[in-house]
Amino acid sequence: MTAPIFHLAIPINDIPKAKQFYVEGLGCEVGRESAQAIILNFYGHQVVAHMTKEPLTPQNGIYPRHFGLIFPEEPDWERLAQTAENKQLKFYQTPKLRFPKQLTEHRTFFLEDPFYNLLEFKFYRHYEAIFGGRKLAEVGDR
Repeated sequence: MTAPIFHLAIPINDIPKAKQFYVEGLGCEVGRESAQAIILNFYGHQVVAHMTKEPLTPQNGIYPRHFGLIFPEEPDWERLAQTAENKQLKFYQTPKLRFPKQLTEHRTFFLEDPFYNLLEFKFYRHYEAIFGGRKLAEVGDR
């Protein structure tokens, strides 16, 4: 079976700003586009940014809602962190190491798009921690 492609819909209120952040900033490719939405190739996954007239407000912290990617190779994670810094994207949380010397050790950073959507980018030191380690309690911050 071919692996499924993940789909996520997010709210925006300005298509040119969305393109600036996702296309120029993160390197996503534009798919179909209308006055109401834009489809983005988010590293092989489909993110659809839908226009809304509802007020968009910042979250109080990274929970409960954010999305992002887990990089299987650390240099790829480092490259994106450097790109985000070079392109002056807004870091919600700067790169850091979480749970050092544990199975769940990973590097992470959060970006905030112009619409208050939070994006997390991770690299796990131990690949099996992505879905495994059920007996461990490290999910989220302590």
